[in-house]
Amino acid sequence: MITLVFEDEAYSNFLPLTYTKPIYGLKCGAYTNAERLISLAPSTKIVLTCRAYLTAIARKVGPKVLVNNAEAIDDETLVVNGRVVPVEANLAKLAIKGVTWVKNGDLVACLLSDREVKDLWELILSGKSSELLRRLREKGLEFKEAEGVEVLRYPWELLELNPRLLSFDLSRMYGKAEGVIEEKAVVKGDRRSLIVEEEAEIEALSLIDVRKGPVFIGRGSVVQAGSRITGPAYIGRNVVIQGAYVREGCVIGDYCRIGGGGEVEETIIHGYTNKYHYGFIGHSYIGEWVNLAAGTTNSDLKNTYGTVKVKVGDRRVDTGLLKVGCFIADHVKTSIGSMIYTGVKIGVCSHIHGYVVGDVPSFTIWAQSLGRRPVELSLESAIETARRMCSRRGVTLSDEETEMLREVFKLTAEERRRAGVVAGQFKL
Repeated sequence: MITLVFEDEAYSNFLPLTYTKPIYGLKCGAYTNAERLISLAPSTKIVLTCRAYLTAIARKVGPKVLVNNAEAIDDETLVVNGRVVPVEANLAKLAIKGVTWVKNGDLVACLLSDREVKDLWELILSGKSSELLRRLREKGLEFKEAEGVEVLRYPWELLELNPRLLSFDLSRMYGKAEGVIEEKAVVKGDRRSLIVEEEAEIEALSLIDVRKGPVFIGRGSVVQAGSRITGPAYIGRNVVIQGAYVREGCVIGDYCRIGGGGEVEETIIHGYTNKYHYGFIGHSYIGEWVNLAAGTTNSDLKNTYGTVKVKVGDRRVDTGLLKVGCFIADHVKTSIGSMIYTGVKIGVCSHIHGYVVGDVPSFTIWAQSLGRRPVELSLESAIETARRMCSRRGVTLSDEETEMLREVFKLTAEERRRAGVVAGQFKL
């Protein structure tokens, strides 16, 4: 049997995070959703669909993954929505012929023949899940409400679900401590809840608190003296924690740098991102290759203690949550002392200065609080900056990633125009 994970039109609710990633490429818990779905897939062949310009990005999920390939469909196929997060359910339980699984009106999964998938291929590839549901109803399939899964609709749900998934993911790793825990490092709670991979190190005078949940320290990572980590927390591979306070509910991606006495709380950070200086980041979602300069801080609580509203498209949506931070897309750079208000979204490759009280379009230099109009960051400058940051980590910005950034620049032109972003040279 084949498992086909598709991206539907609701990816737009997760912009700007999903300009550079398919919806299933977002992290929640210790894994991206694609990794989670594939690990539970009752098959040996995995097919993904996504927007055409992200094909090369989606292939990074795994060496045997096929992307946007209709010819790969040659057997019964479990079609799964990429927004589905299996919390308790095993995908194999959804592979029942003649049943379409839904959750609160969203398509979850259905088992189809190869001929049926090919008949519906254009709908699947274009992500038109509402039309797909209509066609499945016309086929006379039985519709059932799926249990044990969540279907993501908005980006803050990733943060809301993260502590629960994180505790579950890490609980399956107990007893695998093989790295170095120096004698004078302090571990509060059951040491079996601390997983330190081989070649990782926790230095003396660090404090790891596993009383509220497990802590994972990935291969090659170093927790330097003066750091504190409270579980549940996932620290990826080749990460440096330098005198920082990583509070509960955090996911720190591979090759990140977190330090300078700063504080991170209930936040998901993708790989290769720097928060190497003081400042607070809380209840936020941060992409790859982001640099948060000294003093960068976000608010995750309104002065009124009211629920936070976030702009989604042309709407302002009430999250129903008291604590929501910011959403920062890939390749963003902040200047020293940047302050970001609750619920703010910052677009791909943007540079920010000063106070940010509203959403920032992609490829924008933003300094309104300093009395400057927003200026468009030229595409070539953005690519060169990305190339330079990658080279500092020994990584080459690939041609595929460069072309992806060029496409995102074109896709976001209208959002810059509507926000009053002008062409020209930025000066302070």
